[in-house]
Amino acid sequence: MSSEVAGEWGRRLDPRPRLTKRSFAQRVERLRDRAFLIVQCAVGGAIAWSLARYLLGHPQPFFAPVTVLVALGLTYGQRLRRVVELTVGVAIGVLVGDVFVHFFGTGPVQLAVVVLCSMSIAVLAGAGGLMMIQAGVQSMIVTTLVADSEYAFSRWLDAVVGGCVALLAATITPTSPVRRPRVEAARVLTELAEVLRATATAGRRRDQQRADDALARARASEGHLADLREAVDEGIAVTRQSPFRRRHNASVVAIADLTEPLDRAIRNIRVLVRRVSVAVLEGEPIPPAYLTAVDDLAQVMDQMADELSERRVPQNVRPALLLLADDTATRSIAGTGRTSLSGEVIRAQLRSIVVDLLMLTGWSYEKVRAEVPYRSDELDD
Repeated sequence: MSSEVAGEWGRRLDPRPRLTKRSFAQRVERLRDRAFLIVQCAVGGAIAWSLARYLLGHPQPFFAPVTVLVALGLTYGQRLRRVVELTVGVAIGVLVGDVFVHFFGTGPVQLAVVVLCSMSIAVLAGAGGLMMIQAGVQSMIVTTLVADSEYAFSRWLDAVVGGCVALLAATITPTSPVRRPRVEAARVLTELAEVLRATATAGRRRDQQRADDALARARASEGHLADLREAVDEGIAVTRQSPFRRRHNASVVAIADLTEPLDRAIRNIRVLVRRVSVAVLEGEPIPPAYLTAVDDLAQVMDQMADELSERRVPQNVRPALLLLADDTATRSIAGTGRTSLSGEVIRAQLRSIVVDLLMLTGWSYEKVRAEVPYRSDELDD
């Protein structure tokens, strides 16, 4: 085995993350993005502890700050509903643990029964997986780590106090109900632009591995769209319930309107990438002008992502999109040369993606159809 191959295998097998300049910058950006959440957890925990300690007179209100941290920290990006779910899960676990410790003491049998009962009750209460697990974990903590019957039931009240503080923090001072949907939408567009660039490069170089990698990324983009939908749902819920964010509801709804055409764009891009992969595999010709159009479309999507990040509807890209629509209207694109079935599918998908992106700029489907009409000569030989 050559030293180069051995080194490559060593890098693949080494589980330690390598701290590069880019990865460090990504970590700093992640910290900046979650700084407000971290402050919320710290301040909320301190407030919950103070309320339980000084208002209720509990000498060791352990579960008050823990509930705040669990409810806020584990629901980053999916706030109100998940905060309620986790608070209920923690409260159920602590209550069941308190009851068993008070009447039956501690031990392996009690531990098994406590976990069994708390998780079962959580399921009967309509819990999801995370809420069910939290109920079991908190009941286990009560039974094993803080098993002191002298403070029975005060721990449950501490958990309720912590949950109320977490819910108040999530409602009044949410992480970012307006910014996050735009950030997620921009992230989807940026990823799709990268996929298109990789696809165009694979087509030019006849690089099957690069084409397959681009197809895998295109398929994985569904996950990014799911994150966007989640962010939009959270934003709408927060702006409707928080008196301090209600004025932003229209902005979040506007982002919600982008998810449908963005979903269609992702599907059309997947078809385009798959046809490039097939063309490379089968040796079918792809007109260079079509691949140039793919690169141009990627550049337009980058511009759209930038505008969304700056809280602007991406209207400035309409002329570029209309130009792409006009360029791909017929087979007489400059430099088309010899084409194939895959080549024509690529051209057709380019036009479909242009339609989807024009709708992302705020145009209705009727407006887009009027600006990008069907051309009868598209089917001419």
